[in-house]
Amino acid sequence: MLTVEKIGGTSMSQFEDVLKNIIGEQDSRRFSFGRVFVVSAYAGVTNKLLEDKKTKAPGIYRHFINGEDCEEALTLLLQDLLKINEGFVKIGLDAEAAKEFLASRINQTKSYLHSMHEIIASGYVDRENIFSAARELLASLGEAHSAFNSVNILQNRGIPARLVDLTGLRDSRQLTIDERIAKAFRGVDPFKEIVVVTGYTKGKEGIMRQFERGYSEITFSRIATHLHADEAIIHKEFHLSSADPKIVGVEKAIPVGRTNYDVADQLADIGMEAIHPNASKPLEMGGINLRLKNTFEPDHPGTLISKDYIGPEAKIEIIAGSDKVVVVEIHDSLMVGEAGYDKQIMEMFMKYSVSYIMKATNANSISLVIWEHDLDEDLVAELKGAYQTVTILPAAIVCVIGSNIAVPNILARATSSLAKNHINVNCVSQSLRQVNMQFVIDRDKYTRAIYHLNEDLCLG
Repeated sequence: MLTVEKIGGTSMSQFEDVLKNIIGEQDSRRFSFGRVFVVSAYAGVTNKLLEDKKTKAPGIYRHFINGEDCEEALTLLLQDLLKINEGFVKIGLDAEAAKEFLASRINQTKSYLHSMHEIIASGYVDRENIFSAARELLASLGEAHSAFNSVNILQNRGIPARLVDLTGLRDSRQLTIDERIAKAFRGVDPFKEIVVVTGYTKGKEGIMRQFERGYSEITFSRIATHLHADEAIIHKEFHLSSADPKIVGVEKAIPVGRTNYDVADQLADIGMEAIHPNASKPLEMGGINLRLKNTFEPDHPGTLISKDYIGPEAKIEIIAGSDKVVVVEIHDSLMVGEAGYDKQIMEMFMKYSVSYIMKATNANSISLVIWEHDLDEDLVAELKGAYQTVTILPAAIVCVIGSNIAVPNILARATSSLAKNHINVNCVSQSLRQVNMQFVIDRDKYTRAIYHLNEDLCLG
């Protein structure tokens, strides 16, 4: 059996647990060949290289696009990465070899960024293309660091291991992502050694440009389909559960167990990614099942996501959502009976690269739920100039999701749960496919809604 397994950044930062719970020692029951590990950067490293994923606090990339000298920032980063390395010496990392590897990578990065600054200063090239190249270059550093360390530790513990470096730092060939993966895996035999692969892949289409911070899952997915893996596995620091354990408590967050790729898409649409949607599609189309496991509960089977799974009985699998959304409602008395009236609205949203999460309509109103960070003042101004009334309302969205929820009483149970806990529904949406019921509520009721829906629909 061949598995391709991705290890997330939080888990990588606790690599001793990864060794014990995932890879195993050669004489342990957990150890086996036939496994390819795609590794993320250690927790927080990509935030320092690019920007903080949650707060958007600037990283080294921001220094670069502001025309600032990045050398000092990269030198400070080197010191931070060497401190991370210190924590792995006790489990087998060769500190000197790791330092030499990092210093070489960072010095090369400094050289490339300096050259890019000079090219920009010449005025002969498009700045955006150079910015994009710098972002790709910086992103690759984190995964190169963690992958090198992992192989070094394994080899020093007597485990046959190979590094497959897809970052292409000194490779000028214009390869696509798939071409680079195919070439890198020629001659690699996962049944004779543990294979560790960088989560970043250099490709002429630009993996960061296309997929942003989901790039490591794209690499993982492309490798799994290239190798025709029997199963793809993602190791994270938590289970895919009925609700966020930070809201409902660990004891009330029930691991899902089984679900399908349709449910995974619903989660991705509201920012709770089981897997990046562009990574799940190749697995789904290739008939490869995806298993989500908790690094720190290695004996738990986790949750298996497959293409055709439908729950044997109707039930809610997951309560999820976000309190970081806004409702944009367009009201116009001329809307009623007009075919395609929302075409112009959609064109405006496309113009500002804004995608909606949910859409609800009636005779003369259209309500669109979007991410708060996508709300553009120019878009709002254009909408207000074109339509009778435009209302912007900060809100939250809660979703009741499952592979088999197409029964009459579930919608009634969900709305009853919200009503009895004094949570008003401002908008509601459910498609004919019936895998996701979406409720827009007041933002300050979000955590209460998640808690009570989980209590009444998943535990009741």
